[in-house]
Parts: sequence; C-alpha cells; structure tokens
Amino acid sequence: MLRKKEEENIKPHKIHQSAGDISLEAVCYVVFALCALVCVYPFYYIFINTISANDLSARGVILFWPEGIHFKNYASALRIDGLFQAAKISVLRTVIGTAATVAASAFLGFMFTQEKMWHRKLWYRLVVATMYFNAGIIPWYLTMRNLHLTNNFWGYILPAIVSPFYIILTKTFIESVPKELQEAAQIDGAGVMKIFFRVMLPVIKPIMATIAIFAAVNQWNAFQDTLLLMTDTKLYSLQFILYQYLNQASSLSSLANSGSSASLAAAAATVQTPTSIRMTITILVVLPIMLVYPIFQRYFVKGIMIGAVKG
Repeated sequence: MLRKKEEENIKPHKIHQSAGDISLEAVCYVVFALCALVCVYPFYYIFINTISANDLSARGVILFWPEGIHFKNYASALRIDGLFQAAKISVLRTVIGTAATVAASAFLGFMFTQEKMWHRKLWYRLVVATMYFNAGIIPWYLTMRNLHLTNNFWGYILPAIVSPFYIILTKTFIESVPKELQEAAQIDGAGVMKIFFRVMLPVIKPIMATIAIFAAVNQWNAFQDTLLLMTDTKLYSLQFILYQYLNQASSLSSLANSGSSASLAAAAATVQTPTSIRMTITILVVLPIMLVYPIFQRYFVKGIMIGAVKG
C-alpha cells in the first residue's frame, strides 16, 4: 500500500524547452518533411499522370493535381501481349530466388562462424574477394552459356544464390549472439546441422527478413540478365518488358489503341500516348514490390541494427 501511494504521488516532470530547442525542432520537422516530399513526389507524379487526361499528361501540364480522371490507361496496359507471362516470371524468380538466397546466406554465414569448419577462413576470404573482383560481362556470359543457363529460368536463380554481402551480414549477426546457446546444444549432443536448424534459425529471423527484403528487391528490379541471357519471350521478366516499353513506347501506344473502340480512339483525353504507356507500366511494376516492405518492416529494423545492444 505504501508503495502504491508513493507511485500515486509521483507526478510526471514536464520537459521545459527553450526557444532555441523549439526552433531547432521546428527546423528538423521542416527538413524531414521536405526530404519525405522529395522521396514521395516522383511516385505521386507518375500516378496522377496515369489517371489524368492523356493529352494533358503528354504536354507536361499535370504537376500536382490530376485532371480529367480516368482509369482506361490501366485497362489498355493490361491488354498488351506478354504482360501477364512476364509478371509470372518476375513473381517466380523473386519468390524462388529470394528463398534460395536467404537459405544459402543463413547457412554459409552460420558455417563461417564454426571453428571446426575445414579452412573456414580461407573459404570466407575467397567468398569476400568476389565482392571486389569481377571478370566482366563477356566472361560471365560465356560461363552462363557453357553452363546451359541461357534461355533457362534457372539463369535467374543460380547466380544470385551466393551473395558475399548477405553472408557477411548473417555472419556478423550470428557472432553477436551469445555462444552459450550453441555450447549448451553441443553439451546435449546436438550436431552442427541440428544446432543450425533448432537453435540458430529462430534467433536469426531478423537478419533473414532483412536479407529477404534486399534479395526480393534485387530480383524484382533486375532486367540486365534477361537482356543478356534470354531470347525466348516466354522467359522475359516484367522489368525487361518495362525496359522495352521505355524504348518502344510509341509503337506500343499504337498497339494498345488498336484494341480500343472507335470512340475511345477518337477521344484525345483517353487515347494512349508514349507518356501514358511509360507511366502506367511503371506503376504496375513498382507497386507489387512496395507491398513487401510493410510485411517485413518489424524484422527489418531489428536486423539492420547489427551490433546494437540487445536486451
């Protein structure tokens, strides 16, 4: 009872801020708001141009508010041949590639912390060395061709499985975990694989989620491997389709308009233009990967703070 009364008598102390502190806080809010605006405005600008009158968008009139709102750009873009097949390839390579990269990074990062691993320092240095030395595009292409990974879906997956940067992140995170966890498991007779799956995997979920975000974004945004390795249109990724749209927007706008009704083609506000094609497909490509961040956000903050004090 005495302790309860003492807690009731304790009043929260008000923090008194000077005029300088208030001014500095206001300046910080303004600066951060401007930085947020700079980051958000390009996406907002593209979106309002996709739903505005196409003739106004093509002239660059739409800057802050949409005018002549319509959604026929998205309907026309979704009718373009190969878009859904490309989306399927992008989703598959992102899901499979991300899972493979996370699994390999977690396992190799764990193994490089095991003192019993044969020549672990040598192997670790060889892996890290690949971050600084690159043979170039032509030797890489020749290697991929000799491995029969041209016009092969696995050409998207296999080269990205082992990533030195992700392995370093995982290794650093595991080294910050108390060794007593592994030692206790070893005393109970657990082997290396059992320690990895039963003890370490639940502990390293934050860094695995962080790597999953990085790997998913890289896989989703990649288009150069499609450009170099794939000639089969069934294996084109969504980003490569976007790359083609950016280079051939005029002809693609004609293709989209050819499937429209006569009244739609006659309406200048809704007829497809190169600008509307570019911006509409940009939104379609960017939107799915933006949805990944809210799912992994709570793990991302913990995983990226490697070396922080842990409670």
